[in-house]
Amino acid sequence: MQLKALAALAAGCLLAAPVAQAATWSDTFVGYRYGTEFREPANPKDVEKHVLQFTHASGYAMGQNFLNVDFLQSDSADPADGSDNGAAEVYLTYRHQVHLGKVFERSLAFGPVKEVAITAGFDLNTKNTAFAPRKRLVVVGPTLKFDVPGFLDVSLLAGKEWNHCGLGTPACAKSDISFDPQWILSAAWGIPFQAGAVPLKFQGFVNVNGEKGKDYAGVQTKTETLMRAALMVDVGQIAWGSKNTFLVGVGYEYWRNKFGNHDFATGAEKPGIDTDAPTVQMEWHF
Repeated sequence: MQLKALAALAAGCLLAAPVAQAATWSDTFVGYRYGTEFREPANPKDVEKHVLQFTHASGYAMGQNFLNVDFLQSDSADPADGSDNGAAEVYLTYRHQVHLGKVFERSLAFGPVKEVAITAGFDLNTKNTAFAPRKRLVVVGPTLKFDVPGFLDVSLLAGKEWNHCGLGTPACAKSDISFDPQWILSAAWGIPFQAGAVPLKFQGFVNVNGEKGKDYAGVQTKTETLMRAALMVDVGQIAWGSKNTFLVGVGYEYWRNKFGNHDFATGAEKPGIDTDAPTVQMEWHF
């Protein structure tokens, strides 16, 4: 898909819902997660991270919105540029869905699928390391919405990424790069259930990102897989009868070929490209 066509389609989907549309439902929360076994490319050390999260999701007559902002603070194993202190990162994700069954006023349900949507959005990030990434990613594509308790969405997206490397040569022959278009297979879920008297929720997402051409050093990228999943206990419902207000649980981050990395330009395998990180986390919904 040509970049101009991709950008135009993404913009059209993002603007499809008038600002005046009233929300039919919304869920906003502040979250926190913590782990000690995160990894960063070219870094052989485990990294401790505190992550503060702000998430908002809402629906309207023709679709829905999703916004997530992560504020990540590393320990000294992942240092800020020119400092012994840990690096700080901000990562923003926005997705907008237009539900085609609502738009065309007809049921598009089939089998376990209750609705078909078009999803478009973008990711932005910045981090104060020597690498100094500035990710800009736009995505667009179809989404199948499954008929399950809670939600399960599966999307096949076309993506285009621009980014930055501040290391200079020889590590980064290019400081600014426009990666090749890529495909992204994405699933997101939030499934509430009961285990006896305990209210639980299994939630998370997985993204499988296809190759996106050569990186800053001219090395061909590989397919990247990122999964974050968590099992949460609805403590608020147990303690004071308020459902989906305060949740606490454990999670797991699985990341392979982080950012498409696998080798240095010399052919030696990069450390830090695979993550297996248990986490503890909590959410306060309001």
